[in-house]
Amino acid sequence: MGEVSALPSSNGASPRPAREATKDAPIGGQAVLEGVMMRGISTWAVAVRKPSPEQLEAGGPDAKEGAKGDIEVFSEPLVSWTKKHRLLRLPVIRGTVALAESLKIGFAALGISANAQMPPDEEGEHKELSGGAWAGTIAFALLFAVGLFFLLPAGLTNIFRDDIPNGFVFVVIEKLVRITIFLAYLWLISRMPDLQRVFQYHGAEHKTISCYEAGQPLTPENAQQFSRFHPRCGTSFLLLVMIVAIVVFAPLGKLDWQWLFISRVLGIPIVAGLAFELIKWFGRNRTKAWARALMWPGIQLQRLTTREPDLSQLAVAIAALDAVLAVENPREATAEDKVGMEVVA
Repeated sequence: MGEVSALPSSNGASPRPAREATKDAPIGGQAVLEGVMMRGISTWAVAVRKPSPEQLEAGGPDAKEGAKGDIEVFSEPLVSWTKKHRLLRLPVIRGTVALAESLKIGFAALGISANAQMPPDEEGEHKELSGGAWAGTIAFALLFAVGLFFLLPAGLTNIFRDDIPNGFVFVVIEKLVRITIFLAYLWLISRMPDLQRVFQYHGAEHKTISCYEAGQPLTPENAQQFSRFHPRCGTSFLLLVMIVAIVVFAPLGKLDWQWLFISRVLGIPIVAGLAFELIKWFGRNRTKAWARALMWPGIQLQRLTTREPDLSQLAVAIAALDAVLAVENPREATAEDKVGMEVVA
């Protein structure tokens, strides 16, 4: 992980370089609404800062100031799917399985955080999103992602297929269109005021994991010293997916539109599995010059999806990781336990 951020100095001097961890630990995470999810080998936990009573009376927290109440922690046991069959632990396959597992946990964590922010109803009872509404939200999000990042680039490129000389050039153009859409999407959401606090919690998650990886006591002040960027970030992972797709789909050449769309959807697990192996490799070699150079583009993208957190947000991230550490010691995990644990941080 390159040293690509700086922290403000308390005495007004020039910014201090952010500290970096040099070793990976089998801990992953995700920012959620006013909180952070952390997962270990056998446990995952969500810590959420709830709205204060005054904020609830006013109809909920303001998007800019965020929740001001107490921290609530939810913890769940975890048995990784990769432990259920040896086949699921094979290279590439394990990446696809780990990604699906991470999505399942991530959506569950988002649901918990969304419910924690809901104001009471007219009778003073706590409201929650209905199961049907949340299932619909998840389905829409997945279809939107597949359509925007896989089908749209293929469809736009296919319009000009007769003017493209060969299949390799077709795939390269398609992936350049996809990466352009991806970068534009990240830039647009990075400008949305309502998401700034989520990006701060994303930074808090990275800093907390790096603090743990460095073996430092988990305090907001210690975590604040670390970089908000991490080599195993999901943003970096998505960029790798875009690049790996060029290699996977290039042999297929130019296809009729129906087979083009089918191949892009069916190829997602293969692309994700290969990208998973790459990001694992980068994480293990994060201190080497060649790895830092290859990770640099993904690290730079994290400038769009992370923000510097404050100490109260770091306290939330630490509460989530503490809930995991209360149940297990990830540092004592075996190699088999760690399979599938290095997808995102």
